Amino acid sequence: MLWFGAVIDKLVLWWYARLFSFLIAVFLSFPKRQRMSHNNGIGGEGWLKITEEPEFPEHDFFEKGAVFPVRIRHASATFLDDAMNCIRSISIKFAHNRYKSPFDLEMNTGETSLFWSAASFMQFAKKRNEKWGVEYVEYNRHYPEGLEGAKKAVRRHATSFYNLHYYAKTPFLFMGKDKIKRYAKYRIIPLEDVKESGLEYNISDWDMSNQRVLPHEKRGRNFLKYEYEDRIKRHGASYRLQIQVRTASDDEDPEIFNNMVPWNEQIYPWMELATFHIDKVLDWKESTLSVFSLNNMPKSLGVLPAKSIFDYNSLNYMRKHSELARKARILSLKIFGMVPPIPDNDNRNYSEWGA
Repeated sequence: MLWFGAVIDKLVLWWYARLFSFLIAVFLSFPKRQRMSHNNGIGGEGWLKITEEPEFPEHDFFEKGAVFPVRIRHASATFLDDAMNCIRSISIKFAHNRYKSPFDLEMNTGETSLFWSAASFMQFAKKRNEKWGVEYVEYNRHYPEGLEGAKKAVRRHATSFYNLHYYAKTPFLFMGKDKIKRYAKYRIIPLEDVKESGLEYNISDWDMSNQRVLPHEKRGRNFLKYEYEDRIKRHGASYRLQIQVRTASDDEDPEIFNNMVPWNEQIYPWMELATFHIDKVLDWKESTLSVFSLNNMPKSLGVLPAKSIFDYNSLNYMRKHSELARKARILSLKIFGMVPPIPDNDNRNYSEWGA
């Protein structure tokens, strides 16, 4: 009867993913024209080049020296104010398109996450209870590991979207030319040797829930977006896309898929995958209409299968199966028009327009 239990577990995961996508589409994406998160962002375009001297196993897609057009979008999670205590992100697609692309990735600051499976993510969403910029008090109390992950991921005092480190924390498949099954993690860091900004130490539990703008804050509501726009107009921004690779085995520890457990860099070093340069800022409309999806990947680099809502790989499974929410947002924008740019003089500590 073990097979029957495995089938039920997969059906529950399938139901979770599609129900969540449906609820987001019906109650958020379509009526409010919003992403599930990370609505506060800025996009750019440029060109990417795969390294000429790869140290990772040969791969049909990551051919050495290959050049791709690239579109990115930097954002702050949840709130529409750059000065709030937020996780920052970068999304990247190997194309100058709004949606279609041979390869997309989504990354956030911090080496660890706030949740580690579909089940824990649903608790994270359920226990948000946001009010006036304070949220996740109950979640942080019940899930201290998620609280510790948040402490490592937020960047309240970031000085730029550029000088941060971004991680895709849940592993992906990596099937190279030799057909040996491997797993891969990715990160993006500045090409320049600059210290990461916004790192926080000894953050209290309350400060993690109180994400409000600090009293007497002098930075504006859009300061990170303005800084990035000025940076691109002056001299652009160059990044390094890096990869960790490890070989699959029959007796592998499930913890290698846990996004709360970084891989040992001494054993699995970060290797250069590509560099890319952003030399153009996208306007608000084009940035808003840009969609990034884990469905935009070659099969040899795709999402790993998940067995249940408790499987660590179920997070990427849910991300992959959230197309309905993405399509609902784009459809709503086409029908009802573009959401306005984030104003400088609106009320602060909000996550919705016109609040």
